[in-house]
Amino acid sequence: MYMLVNCSNCRTPLQLPSGATLIRCGICHHITRIAYPRDAPFSHAPSLPGPPVAPSPYFHAPHFAPPSSQVRKKAVIVGISYRHSRHELRGCINDAKCMKYLLISKFRFPESSILMLTEEETDPYRIPTRKNMLSALSWLVQECQPGDSLVFHYSGHGSRQRDDNGDEVDGYDEILCPLDFETQGKIVDDEINAIIVRPLPAGVKLHAIIDACHSGTVLDLPFLCRMNRRGQYWWEDHHPRSGVWKDTNGGEVISFSGCDDDQNSADTSALSKITSTGAMTFCFIQAIESGHAATYGSMLYAMRTAIRDAGGSIPDLGGMGGLIQEPQLTSNQPFNVYSRPFSL
Repeated sequence: MYMLVNCSNCRTPLQLPSGATLIRCGICHHITRIAYPRDAPFSHAPSLPGPPVAPSPYFHAPHFAPPSSQVRKKAVIVGISYRHSRHELRGCINDAKCMKYLLISKFRFPESSILMLTEEETDPYRIPTRKNMLSALSWLVQECQPGDSLVFHYSGHGSRQRDDNGDEVDGYDEILCPLDFETQGKIVDDEINAIIVRPLPAGVKLHAIIDACHSGTVLDLPFLCRMNRRGQYWWEDHHPRSGVWKDTNGGEVISFSGCDDDQNSADTSALSKITSTGAMTFCFIQAIESGHAATYGSMLYAMRTAIRDAGGSIPDLGGMGGLIQEPQLTSNQPFNVYSRPFSL
């Protein structure tokens, strides 16, 4: 059993084992001490002010035995349609369902280790609010061990805002928009990096698949893979000018995103011909299903080619040059994208 508490320094949600009186934050390394009322029964509710609430599923994360020959796999999948609002999207929940099916059927993720956050969920802790999304990301990386494979998929709105701490090469922070972003705020790339990138230990691999506008460097990873139309590539250094640490604690992070930081990502039925999807999520899954995802390079090239070829049939983002959307690949370390096999 676990109790959810916030780090007393950086406010990151932490899972406190039953009976423990202190816990070290994996992000800022601050030690938070917990004082229980004398003779009071131990509570599994959040140690936050306000009325009692039902225990969150994140307090009781799926249990795994220590990995031996079997690799542990965990995923957080977020799809937000913003239904009944002026921001409504049609394909994001479809994206989430398709990604869950892909992880289970192709990559053998246990269904019990996948957290789905969409407006269709009946559990209030699985609605994609800002608070629930941050808790889910914290759950994703907690207690990870060498050999673990983690996935974060997001399909929804993205945006950008002026960088206020000097850690962006282009002067802008990239952001994700939770369901309640208009009242509770957006999730900035600095927060995402602090929660799921910087604490990641050696031997753990994390893939992010981010289908949103302005999402190119939304994990704030230090290297961006630039690729031209012939498939030639080079790595671009995005280390912050301020010198702030944006790398992992020895783990490996690779992110596929829907477009460059200054581009939009399409929500369209032009690719599937049946229903609305995110263009990037559709092409990501299509590349795997059609055998074009042997390496990270072949995956990225196939996705970019499919979206470029479909550009003329997507009028909302098309034009003389077709669809102005180029999926991006970022990583915490540069590597040969055409020799490294792709796998989740």
